[in-house]
Amino acid sequence: MKRKPLYKVLYVQVIVAIVIGVAFGHYWPTHAVAMKPLGDAFIKLVRMIISPVIFCTVVTGIASMHDMRKVGRVGGKALLYFEVVSTLALAIGLLAAHVLQPGAGFNVDPASLDAGAVSSYTAQAAHGEGLAGFFMHIIPETFAGAFTQGDILPVLLIAMLFGTALAVMGEPAKPLIGLIELLSKTFFRIVRMITSLAPLGAFGAIAFTIGKYGIVSLLPMMKLIGTFYLTAFLFVSCGLGLIARACGFSLWRFVVYIKDELLIVLGTSTSEAALPQLMEKLERLGCSRGIVGLVVPTGYSFNLDGTNIYMTLAVLFLAQATNTHLTLTQEITLLAVTMLTSKGSTGVTGAGFITLAASLAVVPTVPVTAMVLILGIDRFMSECRALTNTMGNGVASIVIAAWEKELDRDRLKAALARPGRGVLAAQVEVAATVNSMPEREEVQRSA
Repeated sequence: MKRKPLYKVLYVQVIVAIVIGVAFGHYWPTHAVAMKPLGDAFIKLVRMIISPVIFCTVVTGIASMHDMRKVGRVGGKALLYFEVVSTLALAIGLLAAHVLQPGAGFNVDPASLDAGAVSSYTAQAAHGEGLAGFFMHIIPETFAGAFTQGDILPVLLIAMLFGTALAVMGEPAKPLIGLIELLSKTFFRIVRMITSLAPLGAFGAIAFTIGKYGIVSLLPMMKLIGTFYLTAFLFVSCGLGLIARACGFSLWRFVVYIKDELLIVLGTSTSEAALPQLMEKLERLGCSRGIVGLVVPTGYSFNLDGTNIYMTLAVLFLAQATNTHLTLTQEITLLAVTMLTSKGSTGVTGAGFITLAASLAVVPTVPVTAMVLILGIDRFMSECRALTNTMGNGVASIVIAAWEKELDRDRLKAALARPGRGVLAAQVEVAATVNSMPEREEVQRSA
């Protein structure tokens, strides 16, 4: 099969765009800040299509399951997995903060900090209504409202109800299921069209970030940034790596397989920018549509591993920087509360900072004004949060599919054997394997 020229390969285009964006932001910061609409427009285009993609994928996936007990079982296993892995991420963040002490030696006086700089974030955090408010927020005001408010979970709820109703109806529902499947293919075609603009979006977003905050702004906080990136890397390589190995696949081959999506996330600082593409690739990898449709959208609110690491690490950094002592009880309370507050943090840039403010509210000994210390570098850490979240949700889908025995091992092996060749090459290999089967040959001869 003829290989694409490098300049036509998406991940190469995104890498080049990011490099140009960094250089542009560093040397022409004033003009670079004006590039922000490019990144914002790309993210808006992707978010525009997320709701219908999730709706169609989940509806057709549940309708194909027929057994409603299976839907509940998959959801239960997914939530159990999310909580176990999220707790691990939170604990690793705490451990890293204690071992590496990123805030030690700052000796910051909270009274000298400008509280007004973070007032907008603390105000948004204060508007939360606790766990009950979170669950009430999942239920939309109207059926159509689920698609207009821009959140994933209300769409997921509507899709699950719709898919369940179609499955119960049986034969009479088949024409409507066929129509939704056709709509799904149409929406995924739109996703591919939007994805072709990823280099522009990545350029605009990264140029704005570097132009506004500057690479120099990283230097005073390099210890915290380095601690966070190192902790996230250890969590991915050791935590997710061991989970992947136990499930029978290589994490790093999977990372190469989704490199296009990861580079889009890196450029835009939001994991939502790659959600539709990730779902499509997981299906091609051998995960059933029903599993992908339930696990990935739910994971974007309940399986935020990168955000979990950031939350506990950031709180302890602020405590160390302001010489605030936290007792063991306060740290355990922090662990429990961040387990809840992190669920409100979706893939949107800046949401992690807002939920950090909400977490500080339960540890009042750490001054909220201390968040000023990391306000300027939060954007640089959001890339790592989003990348870790994306990888975590991809691994979760494969694990749940394997757990439910709905993972096509042959397709998984073929796709990851030489992931650098791309999805199309993997599909050709799978097709060749199927075509070589004796049963297939007999069917072809009889035809």
